[in-house]
Amino acid sequence: MGKMRKAAATAAGSGKQRFQFQGGIQFYKSRGQHILKNPLVVQSIVQKAGLKSTDIVLEIGPGTGNLTVKLLEVAKKVIAVELDPRMVLELQRRVQGTPQANHLQIIQGDVLKTELPYFDVCVANIPYQISSPLTFKLLSHRPLFRAAVIMFQKEFAMRLVAKPADPLYCRLSVNTQLLARVDHLLKVGKNNFRPPPKVDSSVVRIEPRNPLPPVSFKEWDGLVRLCFNRKNKTLGSIFRQKNVVQLVERNRKAVMAVAQEQGGGGDITMLGENSRSKEEEEEEETGMEVEEDGDNENEDGMDVDDDGSKCQTKEMLLEILEKGKYLDKRSSKLTQDDFLTLLASFNKAGVHFSS
Repeated sequence: MGKMRKAAATAAGSGKQRFQFQGGIQFYKSRGQHILKNPLVVQSIVQKAGLKSTDIVLEIGPGTGNLTVKLLEVAKKVIAVELDPRMVLELQRRVQGTPQANHLQIIQGDVLKTELPYFDVCVANIPYQISSPLTFKLLSHRPLFRAAVIMFQKEFAMRLVAKPADPLYCRLSVNTQLLARVDHLLKVGKNNFRPPPKVDSSVVRIEPRNPLPPVSFKEWDGLVRLCFNRKNKTLGSIFRQKNVVQLVERNRKAVMAVAQEQGGGGDITMLGENSRSKEEEEEEETGMEVEEDGDNENEDGMDVDDDGSKCQTKEMLLEILEKGKYLDKRSSKLTQDDFLTLLASFNKAGVHFSS
């Protein structure tokens, strides 16, 4: 599969370390460049992509084209996005003079800054540091594609597929699974690469949901962000916190102001309208949860003073949680349906998590 780049530069040897590949191309270990040497893994990825002879395939990070040539044997067309100009030249040389050349389009550039064309299936072996922003860039792409088969660092992949009560279940899990069905396909050990990286990898299949749930992603992510900042605390404890109540108060006033200006309901951007900011995409990389032990319901300095609207807001939040039987539940064990129900209950009461 060309090469794989890790999220962080390898510690040993710095930029002087390099690996000589056939044909004279040097792969720099300091940049995390590795060659997938096992043809069985390459073939397995192609098979699991479920390609049709009419498909247009988007490949990200083709490297020297080990995966590319296999994709060209099956698909109608392959669009390869590659940042390294040396790899672009190697890929061009590899297909030059063959019938495959007419079915390959190469785009040289940063995939995060590239406007992606239409494609049916994405197959990617990506730099690990762009895992989260690339995942959500793909999921915001329109028209929707059928599936993406992507190799990630193993831990990131396990976060994507994690279910409630799984130790790796986090904001990244919840947000990705709202937008897509995610399945783990196969593990790829470090020894399948030359030179071997320091981490194992996993291949994941991502299928965008169509239609998407009719909720505002900003509202959804605002709620999920709050919940997973303290995922091992009860929701009752989280929504008693002074900063959470203040946030809800600010959002309530902001939404009311917008509603007054528009003479109706506030402008709530629905899923599918690419409402994610760059900051939100980058934060998804780790899931953004902050682990805390214990369940101290009355942290010093965190409880709300008994003053007017804030006290009423806190009581309203706790009443909503109690009515839905969520007061003593923890984010780490809530399902997608739980979050959807919870968000609907809050919104119905005029509680918003974006402004």
